[in-house]
Amino acid sequence: MTSTLPAPIDDPIGGAPGPEEVVDPAEAELASRLRLAVTRLHRRLRQHATAGLTPSQASALAGVDRLGSPTLGALAARESVQPPTMTKVVGALEDRGLVTRVTDPDDRRIARLTLTPAGAETLRQSRSMRTAFLADRLHRLDPDDRAALADLTDLLERLVDMDDG
Repeated sequence: MTSTLPAPIDDPIGGAPGPEEVVDPAEAELASRLRLAVTRLHRRLRQHATAGLTPSQASALAGVDRLGSPTLGALAARESVQPPTMTKVVGALEDRGLVTRVTDPDDRRIARLTLTPAGAETLRQSRSMRTAFLADRLHRLDPDDRAALADLTDLLERLVDMDDG
């Protein structure tokens, strides 16, 4: 007796299952719905905390914060953009006084990016506004839905931290 297996999902970004791996249609549907919901939530959160920055500028500013004192190349790699693009984005952040370039003390040929106090404050305000927006939405849910969302958040954190190997 022959069984028919669903076809693998085509993932243009990478990480698609190999020919021997098959994705259950119900799991594929759930993955699609989850991806869409997370994308829409991310977009809404970005809209509530732009601080006058473009999405690329806001992401680069957060990247400088996360990476500590990155080089332009390291930040471009993290943001998945070409160095000339990152040069323009960082130039706009410098013009606004949110980041500065500092010569690396160990290798004077290397410039590192650092947040200015104004950049750190912009990030703090942006994060605070996003948290307030989300907290307001959570407050509108009934207690059972908030509890379910707390459980879901635990699951999402595990999903994100899952070992890819």
